[in-house]
Amino acid sequence: MLDPWLNFVISLAVAVVAAITLTALVALIIRLVAKRLRWPEPLVRHTRRPFRVVVLIIALWAAVAVAFPAAGTESWRAIIYHALTIAVIAAGAWLMAGLVAFSTDITLGRNRIDVANNRVARRIRTQTLILRRLAVAVIVIIALGAILLTFPAVLGASLLASAGIASVVAGLAAQSVLANIFAGLQLVFSEALRVDDVVVVEDEWGRIGEITLSYVVVDLWDDRRLVLPCTYFTTQPFQNWTRQGSELLGSVELDVDWRVSPSLMRERLAEVLTQTDLWDGRAQVLQVTEATGGLVRIRILVTAVDAPTLFDLRCFVREAMVTWLQRTMPSALPVQRVLITEPTPPDAAATRETQDEDTRSDDTSASGSGLFTGSVQAQERAAVFTNAIPIVEHEERER
Repeated sequence: MLDPWLNFVISLAVAVVAAITLTALVALIIRLVAKRLRWPEPLVRHTRRPFRVVVLIIALWAAVAVAFPAAGTESWRAIIYHALTIAVIAAGAWLMAGLVAFSTDITLGRNRIDVANNRVARRIRTQTLILRRLAVAVIVIIALGAILLTFPAVLGASLLASAGIASVVAGLAAQSVLANIFAGLQLVFSEALRVDDVVVVEDEWGRIGEITLSYVVVDLWDDRRLVLPCTYFTTQPFQNWTRQGSELLGSVELDVDWRVSPSLMRERLAEVLTQTDLWDGRAQVLQVTEATGGLVRIRILVTAVDAPTLFDLRCFVREAMVTWLQRTMPSALPVQRVLITEPTPPDAAATRETQDEDTRSDDTSASGSGLFTGSVQAQERAAVFTNAIPIVEHEERER
């Protein structure tokens, strides 16, 4: 009878060879299928390593079972079997996660977002990514539960109870994390936010680059990244420029002089828009929205297929109209009117004040008398102010 360890080595070698043969056969079949179809390539990329690990663990388990048939009679053999069981569960969870990633990649590949009119594709992509993260999380939780159940009843029950208590404590301590998770699910399945949506948050313009179960990444226009918790988008207002479609309406405002001709500007605007592919042809409007403060405000409304194109179109129209005004209507350029007067010399001011005094004196003389000059008319006027004061005669005052 062979030594158990020598039997184990032989069994292990046979098992490894069988595992390698099996993986090679599967790889050959996949390569043959990949010549006609595209889906085997992502399948191999996501599941090759976990599949090999699962096959090797099963081969090792078979070698141990063949070499040591009485596995339950010794404690160390039971420990090996228990460890192999845990390894199989972990490797199986890894393989399941790879299959989830493969299936979601197939869905994402069929819904590209780098094409026009991709609103539905962006919705499917966003929901698929969230579902993949949820599926992986569920697989990990189930694998952990299965691993705990492999322990003896008393130990496993105590571990499960401890895990339940720990989860309650962790849930109370991580309320913000749970709130972000539910907020992320709400954002995705309510379609309030999708990957590649154009948004304005915190006075910043950008696109939604990633939505996770806890945070949202906004790719700003200057290559910065703004990371916000999911609860921000459920509690704070934000602008979504691609909620129903990507078409937008933008304005260009010019302050010009009153001598401008809006009708000629309107004709020039029509010529400018026909010279560019940035304009989508939906609307072109030129209006005088204000005419106060010495200037006339001209507002031009144009439309484009999306936000970046609209920005370029607004810059193009603004530059074309300014250049046209400079060339053909310079009188319409904005100006500031200032009234300039010469300052009066000090001698002239003094002479003017003397003349004013003389003029007032002449006017007083011409009227006959001043206010209280002693004349009859002056005494009558003074009586108006002194009626309330009793007048005492000079003799009475002497007494």
